[in-house]
Amino acid sequence: MRSRLASLVLRAARWTPVGEVPRTGVLVGAPHTSNWDFVMMLLIMWRGGVTPRVLIKKELFRGPLGWLLHRLGGVPLDRENPGSVVRELVHEARSGEPFLLVLAAEGTRKKGDYWKSGFWRLARAAKLPIALAFIDGPSRTAGFGPTITATSDVVADMDQIREFYRDKRGIHPELRTEPRLREELRTGR
Repeated sequence: MRSRLASLVLRAARWTPVGEVPRTGVLVGAPHTSNWDFVMMLLIMWRGGVTPRVLIKKELFRGPLGWLLHRLGGVPLDRENPGSVVRELVHEARSGEPFLLVLAAEGTRKKGDYWKSGFWRLARAAKLPIALAFIDGPSRTAGFGPTITATSDVVADMDQIREFYRDKRGIHPELRTEPRLREELRTGR
């Protein structure tokens, strides 16, 4: 039922889904430039028969919205203290069951200088692939690209990610953050 509903809504909104929904991994959703990004990714994943886990700032889980976010796969994240949630997610990911966690690597809908590195660190710790998902407003396409394996070479990993997102602009292109991590500065390359 959800799959058909999602297909209908996407078609009515004139968005074209691209690629296959991954079943396991840490899914990076970018560019994150609008509140509609969450809705769009959820529709595309439902269309593919997948209900993901999604890290969302804990402040949004107050009141009735919290109940709805939990039902949609939301996981509250205390951005000041993310360690316990990350440890719990790594444990869950290592259970052997299908596990797909969606993160907005930019961490905000505003233009920034760096992405948050949690997706890369979590993928390495849990030995999960990194699946790349996108939304491109100008072409009205959204979906999934390649899956990569996180290595100890953050620069090489991010070079692959940058290449994929090079032409992806988000719903509000002026708010797009270039894919780069602070950790890349520490490598000396």
